[in-house]
Amino acid sequence: MRVLAVTLLTALAALFGVGVAGAHSAVVGVDPETGSSIAAGPEQVTVTFNEPLQTSFAALTVVGPDGNLWSKGDPTVSGPTISVPVGELGPVGEYTIAYRVTSADGHPVSGTSTFTLTEEGGGTPGAAAGSSSESSDDSGSIPLWPFVVAGVVVFGGGLAFALRKR
Repeated sequence: MRVLAVTLLTALAALFGVGVAGAHSAVVGVDPETGSSIAAGPEQVTVTFNEPLQTSFAALTVVGPDGNLWSKGDPTVSGPTISVPVGELGPVGEYTIAYRVTSADGHPVSGTSTFTLTEEGGGTPGAAAGSSSESSDDSGSIPLWPFVVAGVVVFGGGLAFALRKR
């Protein structure tokens, strides 16, 4: 019986005693820099984090003051950096860089940054931001913790059954 009590206490301590990790990926650099003013569109936009990123489910877009996408193609993840081609921009004004990546520990990290284009460009915009394939994949997600609790309960029950006195 003592072994069962120690095992269950250890399982509960492991489950509830350890706090949630606060060390998700953090942005350490954006190019163009947040709040900067530039005269011409950059070849690409990059966001660099403090640790390597997972390559799956990465998103990086550039939306202009006209509400259109100015990023071209799919983003690329290389270690701690995500980038997307941009090229020549269009109207003068504020452009928003929006990113969503998966950190090394599996948690999604998202945010925005802005820069200002000071001289009119001759680039061609993409589709209007928010149209077609852009959607939130947070809706309907199932939390993981009930499965972890159920696993601990099943493990504890199996252990108790295996160690019971005959």
